Amino acid sequence: MELRHLRYFIAVAEEQNVTRAAARLHVSQPPLTRQIKDLEAELGVSLFERTAKTIRLTEAGRVFLRETKAALQRVDAAVTAARATAIGHSSELQIGHAPSATADFLPAVLRAFHKKLPGVRVTLHDMTATEMLDGLHKGRLDAGFLVKPERKLPRGVQFQSLRTYPIVVAVTPSHPWNKRREVKAAEVLKEPIVAYSRRDYPNYHRLLARMLGPRIKKLPLAEECDSGPSLIAAVESGKGVCVVPAFLATTAGKRLKYVPLSPPAAPAVVGLALMEGSQALPLQLLKDTAQAFASSASGS
Repeated sequence: MELRHLRYFIAVAEEQNVTRAAARLHVSQPPLTRQIKDLEAELGVSLFERTAKTIRLTEAGRVFLRETKAALQRVDAAVTAARATAIGHSSELQIGHAPSATADFLPAVLRAFHKKLPGVRVTLHDMTATEMLDGLHKGRLDAGFLVKPERKLPRGVQFQSLRTYPIVVAVTPSHPWNKRREVKAAEVLKEPIVAYSRRDYPNYHRLLARMLGPRIKKLPLAEECDSGPSLIAAVESGKGVCVVPAFLATTAGKRLKYVPLSPPAAPAVVGLALMEGSQALPLQLLKDTAQAFASSASGS
């Protein structure tokens, strides 16, 4: 008995028609019929009840179908594990991510990745960009999904762009700007400003300086926040306005309004960071999966 016999049996059992099963398997009908009869002869049981027009599973056939599917799943898992072991990778990936920046695409990427390598466990870590880059360098992380830093990437880190987001000013629905088509940087500087903390998010503050000018470095902030949810809560409670990439809307939704900044700033780029030379199968599949999703999203 060979694996192809089991796959042939499953196709016939699911289609309940040899002609359709043959088309699905891309084989001709007579050899398929012969393979099924050979399988029944080897097992010593009838797997199908046949009439002139129908073919149905016997009770033995239903049991064999259930066990055959389970066996092939184990075989597929064994093949994946063997290939992975052959190139020396861990069965677990440690991945850093910025929740607000990746909320609209990371779940879909990870679902697709899990379908390709169900035996690889992914552990997510909520981190700042600085923490992710440090984790990659020190080997604590295998990959990181983050906003591309304003400064040059550390040596040895490669960055794969996935999504770009325009820069907007987030305000409450009751704010006078909520129906504006755009807001000038000079106007923003006259408002109380809510921002991510300077200590934890230096890249964000370099982004602010690029968008609003160097004056922002000397202005007192209405509140400094340590996470996306706290930033959203601060703006929603009326403590100030916030200049942020539009990905914030994925988590804040209609709780806030988003007004384009004028003149338009260069968009924020969100992507995947890996160490150069990462050849492990799971990392390559993660990279390919993320890129495929980004390509399909940009083309939609």
